[in-house]
Amino acid sequence: MTALMKSVGVRAMKLLSSAGNFRLNQCGETPIRSLRSFSTLRSPPSKAIVYEQHGSPDSVTRLVNLPPVEVRDNDVCVKMIAAPINPSDINRIEGVYPVRPPVPAIGGYEGVGEVYAVGSKVNALSPGDWVIPSPPSSGTWQTFVVKEESVWHKIDKSCPMEYAATITVNPLTALRMLEDFVSLASGDSLVQNGATSIVGQCVIQLARHRGISTINIIRDRAGSDEARENLKALGADQVFSESQLNVKNVKSLLGELPEPALGFNCVGGNAASLVLKFLREGGTMVTYGGMSKKPITVSTTSFIFKDLELKGFWLQNWLSLGKVKECREMIDYLLGLARDGKLKYETELVPFDEFPVALDKALGKVGRQPKQVITF
Repeated sequence: MTALMKSVGVRAMKLLSSAGNFRLNQCGETPIRSLRSFSTLRSPPSKAIVYEQHGSPDSVTRLVNLPPVEVRDNDVCVKMIAAPINPSDINRIEGVYPVRPPVPAIGGYEGVGEVYAVGSKVNALSPGDWVIPSPPSSGTWQTFVVKEESVWHKIDKSCPMEYAATITVNPLTALRMLEDFVSLASGDSLVQNGATSIVGQCVIQLARHRGISTINIIRDRAGSDEARENLKALGADQVFSESQLNVKNVKSLLGELPEPALGFNCVGGNAASLVLKFLREGGTMVTYGGMSKKPITVSTTSFIFKDLELKGFWLQNWLSLGKVKECREMIDYLLGLARDGKLKYETELVPFDEFPVALDKALGKVGRQPKQVITF
């Protein structure tokens, strides 16, 4: 281990432990319940992706070895199984996300792991259980994590690990947006851009499960025909590229579908304007992302004559409202759909020691790629 790596590891552990945020470390290879009996249980060293300063993730992140930490009476030591690289993870490292841990910090925000050992006062969890941090919390990009029992939610081990690792951020966003803004019934419709994103794919499937039709907008780029067919296979009713919507009246393309009362925007710019054009009078557009980094422009006509509403959704804000029980119930519901094959999206599993490769893909350096999920 280099002197720099030692320095980063010790500094990270001191800060994270003193801040009480996340004490994260490696705890061996097999679950051992008898570890409860030791008066002072400490975890073995852990490997983690750490960043000392904010900046481009491919420049500021590095793999380091962290020293042991104490596993206290109410703590659970979890051997991480898998964790994704989400856009919000990248934004936290860049220092542009509104909520982020102080540096130095360990990357990652969601994932799934297996309980390795538990403190003497932990009763609800046992070694071998599968758990996820719920609500999610920072520091999942490492081999082992030690946090209080209250952080962890036990899940059904029969769910594929790639879905268990990614269920909280994107699928939960899709479900909350469907339920929080407009009351839709079977036979209604909604419109969205960014339909090929995981949130978009989940919206299609969750809406279809409820008898709600979806009008989906995708970008004009190579592979758009394949993307259209993939979305239709998931249950999309209509899929249009942005260029196909360069018509005077986009609603003429709806056929027999009703005008949507609800729209989702994660792109901004012209793609957001297209969502607004589809909405019926009194409709609502919910913005949850801005991938194009372009502002949303709304015509005066849309406000005066269509009485449209513009709202925003941020999962982090919803989770901060003390909705732990509701969050975990919805996660179990979504995991059940994934387990039964009723909720699908593409991921790519990448070994932890190939993290730089996964990061390059997540950063878009090698074209459009599936969601990158690190396996430990």
